[in-house]
Amino acid sequence: MDYGKTLNLLQTDFPMRGSLPQAEPAMQQWWDDIDIYERVREHRKGSPTFVLHDGPPYANGDIHIGHALNKVLKDFIVRYKSMRGYDAPYVPGWDTHGLPIEQAITNSGKVDRKQMSVLEFRDYCKQYALQWVEKQKAQFQRLGIRGDWKNPYITLNPEYEARQIRVFGEMVKKGYIYKGLKPVYWSPSSESALAEAEIEYREKTSPSIYVAFDVKDGKGKLPEGSAIVIWTTTPWTLPANLGISLHPEFDYVLVETGGKPYVIAEGLLDAVAKEIGWSDVTKKATFKGAELELVTCRHPFYDRESLVILGEHVTLDAGTGCVHTAPGHGEDDFIVGQRYNLGVLCPVDDQGHLTSEAPGFEGVFYDKANKLITEKLEQSGHLLKMGFIQHQYAHDWRTKKPVIYRATEQWFASVDKFRQDMLDEIKRIDWTPEWGEVRLHNMIAERGDWCISRQRVWGVPIPIVYCRSCNHPLVNDATIDKIAGMFEREGSNVWFAKDASELLPEGTVCPECGHGEFRKETDIMDVWFDSGSSHAAVLETRPELQWPADLYLEGSDQYRGWFNSSLITGVAVRGQAPYEGILSHGFTLDGEGRKMSKSIGNTVDPNQVCGKLGADILRLWVSSVDYQADHRISDNILTQITEVYRKIRNTLRFLLGNLSGFDPAADRVPFDKLNELDRFAVIRLNRMTEKVIKAYENYEFHLVYQAVHHFCAVEMSAFYLDIVKDRLYVSAPNDPARKACQTVLYEALTVITKLIAPILPHTADEVWKHTPAAGALSVQLTDMPTADVSVYDPALEQKWEKLTEVRDEVLKALEAARKDKMIGNSLGASVQLYPDAETAHLLARFADLDQLFIVSAVNVKEPGAAVPESAMKLKGLSVLVEVAQGEKCERCWVVTPDVGRDEEHPTLCGRCAPIVKSM
Repeated sequence: MDYGKTLNLLQTDFPMRGSLPQAEPAMQQWWDDIDIYERVREHRKGSPTFVLHDGPPYANGDIHIGHALNKVLKDFIVRYKSMRGYDAPYVPGWDTHGLPIEQAITNSGKVDRKQMSVLEFRDYCKQYALQWVEKQKAQFQRLGIRGDWKNPYITLNPEYEARQIRVFGEMVKKGYIYKGLKPVYWSPSSESALAEAEIEYREKTSPSIYVAFDVKDGKGKLPEGSAIVIWTTTPWTLPANLGISLHPEFDYVLVETGGKPYVIAEGLLDAVAKEIGWSDVTKKATFKGAELELVTCRHPFYDRESLVILGEHVTLDAGTGCVHTAPGHGEDDFIVGQRYNLGVLCPVDDQGHLTSEAPGFEGVFYDKANKLITEKLEQSGHLLKMGFIQHQYAHDWRTKKPVIYRATEQWFASVDKFRQDMLDEIKRIDWTPEWGEVRLHNMIAERGDWCISRQRVWGVPIPIVYCRSCNHPLVNDATIDKIAGMFEREGSNVWFAKDASELLPEGTVCPECGHGEFRKETDIMDVWFDSGSSHAAVLETRPELQWPADLYLEGSDQYRGWFNSSLITGVAVRGQAPYEGILSHGFTLDGEGRKMSKSIGNTVDPNQVCGKLGADILRLWVSSVDYQADHRISDNILTQITEVYRKIRNTLRFLLGNLSGFDPAADRVPFDKLNELDRFAVIRLNRMTEKVIKAYENYEFHLVYQAVHHFCAVEMSAFYLDIVKDRLYVSAPNDPARKACQTVLYEALTVITKLIAPILPHTADEVWKHTPAAGALSVQLTDMPTADVSVYDPALEQKWEKLTEVRDEVLKALEAARKDKMIGNSLGASVQLYPDAETAHLLARFADLDQLFIVSAVNVKEPGAAVPESAMKLKGLSVLVEVAQGEKCERCWVVTPDVGRDEEHPTLCGRCAPIVKSM
């Protein structure tokens, strides 16, 4: 029998070329046909649960490479956990409310927003979102993500909205929700308040001006005619100035230059003098900031006072140490202004235009007002210096336009009331990477109250009504229960469709004045409140899930987003974080380490990768990167990944192709009956398994990738399989030595296939279909292998590891002879080995060195024997390669003098002829 031909026939069912773009959709259809998700769930019924809660992507546009990385990482974990013995349900979700969808509808040109009712517009938004849910669902499924795609959670679903309302109601009951006039991030381009999670920082050019505030009443400290110098990059806020903040403990100096006295922080004097261009500066007096408290200055262009106050927020990092204070346009300004009863002045409207409260600048957009105000200061003689600076400035993450701080009446969650509880919970969470704990701790420790109201219509309404008589806001258990029930039955559109009286329990009256007529709140909730309520709307309501989840896994930007909002709502409502562990990943960059951008043209489309190379290639790339940091992808990187995939696939192909006639139940050889080489291979397989399982447990998928690739490429293909080909191809089918080798191959095949199943599910199930006596319908219905440590034999491993080092040296000499065209195939060579004493001792412990080195003959000389000049000097030995003497056996290709001695088989050697006769 020609075993080479038999191998080729076997491999036609598992081709070398994976044809993944064509084969994967067929595999996915099979998974759908057998309902693999439910089969896996049923298989693990009654097992301990492991719940990874899906952070909802936004339903707006095709998925990008960041989506792909995130979902594939989640799939690795869910698949691994289910094979590890857990019931690991996975419920995917979508975030469907918010400004981007409103903008997409408005900018589409298909509808006239001004001619539509709120309900009509909301219906358009709903259909738009659901359309993208379906498109993204198909794209995620094409990546091979296993989950309950028939029953995802969607934030616009009525039952979800109802649970969100109940979360809000619980926070109201505990006193965590209030309405207040405070400065918040305001986006003129969106005409709405923004949360911190909706802010990103971009480069911006801003004016840099130094302004003199003339002293009106120096309280006996500052002389008549002196001025306090402030610095600002927002001249447009000067109409709202009500004070100047000094640090109580800083030293301030009264200096004279050009005949004019000025007050500046002593620590910044030199820098300010250089910047303004003061050449002759004389110090007149020094004061602590506290000594100048309640000095009054004149506003530089309005007839009002500006009070000198004290604040710990003042620094010496930049400026003058004298901080222009406008309580309507800054958080620190607002806080210190409240302390001194300055009031709140905010002369800017929703669209960013100055109002009549800024006389002389009415109707001017705030950014354009910078120039007009600077000119006004120059005319009045208060402008000391003007320039421009480049700096990082807050922008709306959706519109990419600058935002401002603006005092408006908004609904807030009072984070301060349960901040310590959240900080305590953060200590309890299992963090991967560990620095995540510090990052979220600092964010929670430093964040202000959460502005949860938005001036939009596409979202979940804030369920509060106001008395038409006294304007008292009404919200209590009864109103929340009634509204939540209506939302659950009819959806949140009911808020806009019905009158306030229909939304309230019958007979409701104002508890303050007894009036019975109400108006509805028009703001909606921040979308982060939507997604941040998912633990209540999903984990608490789905019977297959549990609260808290075992794991949340998202990008590192979610420390200020979903991780943050989920922690706030979870601790506020239940006193505990809704997750036991947090795992975060970095961002995907291009091959040169640049941020991906459509304008640059350096994006990688996961849909195109699946269509061109296959999802398993993309998934293998995900496993290859250290995802916890920023990582790279490019065509060249994917080409390298494809080569690694081919090596793994070809190894599996070889293993499968050489299991013809092997029945695991009848032919498996016990470990203690295997020869040393076979035992060494089994030991190395178990070592690799141990390493891979540990890496899976630690979510270190790049170590899984490295271990499996190394085992397939080096320990199997380049060593064990290379050596045993002779045994597999030449031995009689039932030769015990061949069955022993097949035992190793079968073990390696099943173990590798299971270990790669979470990462390469299409390939693993394709292999599994061809695996003899596989048993389970799919590899997904099997258990993850565990290392059998009882087979470990350090002495045997050390012996064979040293042999592999010697073998590598011999192969170098054979490769040199091949390049010199002395030989073709290595079986055309015989080698003379001249070892040192240590290597000679090692080689004496091995039989069949010709098979181990894959040559036709090996002759080991005694240590100290004369080494020919033509021998290659290598580590521990010298090697002389010669052309093997004799004839080439037609069957095994070994060159030997005994070819032709059997008259019936004149082209076969003395080993092959009897085997062929027996067959």
